[in-house]
Amino acid sequence: MKIAVGSKNAAKVKAAETVLRDIGYQNELFPIDAPSNVSGMPFSDEETMTGAMNRAEFCLTHEDIDIAIGLEGGVTETPHGLFLINYGALAEKGKETIVAGGARIKLPEEIAERLRAGEELGPVMEDYSKNKNVRSKEGAIGIFTHGMVNRDEMFMHIMKLLVGQRGDWH
Repeated sequence: MKIAVGSKNAAKVKAAETVLRDIGYQNELFPIDAPSNVSGMPFSDEETMTGAMNRAEFCLTHEDIDIAIGLEGGVTETPHGLFLINYGALAEKGKETIVAGGARIKLPEEIAERLRAGEELGPVMEDYSKNKNVRSKEGAIGIFTHGMVNRDEMFMHIMKLLVGQRGDWH
């Protein structure tokens, strides 16, 4: 069984590798630079979910891939402010795609304003934190939780939800 993750982002790949290893998957995981086919900054639950599904389903177009994982971060507007959100999808040939969502955290208004104006979260967070490559490391969630939950951990939670829904891995 060959499994792919629809991203080369270090946090997403680490999340997939960790959870798959924990359930006994010992083969290589194949990171594929899969398009989300949504905006660079997904701005709703639906768009973020669609991005995760598109990434996973794209990986299945590679004929040697049996199962594919798509992970996508985004934001959604609520009456209480702009929230950071994330979704994952597990696609398998001949089966319905499994979807799961994860943690949500309200973004500070100074960040929300910049996203509403059309900027993407990664560069905004680099500017805000004065750190480079935030999206592949701790992510916005890591910065705003003071390291209590980092981006790979957030995606590991989603991976567990996906893997758990699939069930049999033997």
